[in-house]
Amino acid sequence: MKMQESLQRVLQIAGGTVLVLVLALLAIHYRQEHGIAARAALRATRLDRVDRMRTALLASSDAEKSAVIATTDEASQGFAEQSRAASAVVEAKRNELAKLLETGGTGVERDLLARFSQAFAECQRIDRELLELSVKNTNLKAYDLDFGPAAEALARMDAALSHIMKDLAISAEPKAREGMRLAAGAQSGAWRIQALLPPHIFEDGEPHMGELEGRMAKEDRGVREDLEGLAGLLGSGNPQLATARGAYAQFTELRARILELSRQNTNVRSLVLSLNQKRQAVRAGLDELDALESAIRDEPLSETEPENPR
Repeated sequence: MKMQESLQRVLQIAGGTVLVLVLALLAIHYRQEHGIAARAALRATRLDRVDRMRTALLASSDAEKSAVIATTDEASQGFAEQSRAASAVVEAKRNELAKLLETGGTGVERDLLARFSQAFAECQRIDRELLELSVKNTNLKAYDLDFGPAAEALARMDAALSHIMKDLAISAEPKAREGMRLAAGAQSGAWRIQALLPPHIFEDGEPHMGELEGRMAKEDRGVREDLEGLAGLLGSGNPQLATARGAYAQFTELRARILELSRQNTNVRSLVLSLNQKRQAVRAGLDELDALESAIRDEPLSETEPENPR
């Protein structure tokens, strides 16, 4: 009887021990599953921040390029604001990810984020100059003046000088041939100046700009000499000559404004920045984000899970 009671007691103790062990194993399993779920959620959050940073960086770059190629100040300003807004999103998500990596990331991931931060800082530095240039559109404004008001002024000058040459052609006066030569010289010289303006507007180098301006100045002296010679032959009161001289004076004023705008060269400078330094900085940032994403994905979710080799 005593042996039976002892056996029952042993069985009860054993059963209780097994139950405790089962409960302990269940608790451990639950904690492991909970830990894996928590780490998976943290991984997903970090990957989400990386993806948002990449999307915003590309959006900022696209808007910046649109600002550079836009043909009006309003459009350029609108795209520049879009680029700055997207860049602000990158910065905000970068700060969020940095905080997540402080407690839930690896040293490799923090190093990769630091390297991205350097590339992004370079993007921001370039954008401060690039976007400020892009909204000024000085080359486009110079182009519009050249093929708009400046060309119209030369057309009036050309028409007046053509009228003078027609009158001289039917004149029997000895001065007719010399007058026609002077009128034709003023015409061709003025148009040669106008032809030199577009290369100046789209030139990105100082030496060539100076060379073009020197050629314009030489042609200008020739035009003025021819107009003065005509005034000596025809008299300064000749109405067609007065029209030609007035139109050329207007063209000269416009030419000075065109050269001033062209010298600022904001469209050319912003395009060069966009196609070279900015493109390289964005590419470097994207490469670091790709590497950071891979590092986060390769993290094991549990201590027993091997690291995912790539």
